Amino acid sequence: MDNGTKAGTASGTLLTIVINIRSEDILKTMVLAAVGAVISFAVSLLLKLLLKRWKQ
Repeated sequence: MDNGTKAGTASGTLLTIVINIRSEDILKTMVLAAVGAVISFAVSLLLKLLLKRWKQ
């Protein structure tokens, strides 16, 4: 396969994905990513606190 075929295949796949994504899906993904980040941060702080107390 030459570069033109690879670029055409990649751009066609990307355009198909972009066209089929609805705004509700993007919003839901953003909310889930934010919730996941907050939970991950909270758990890391909790584990840091527990490790600090365990070492004392």
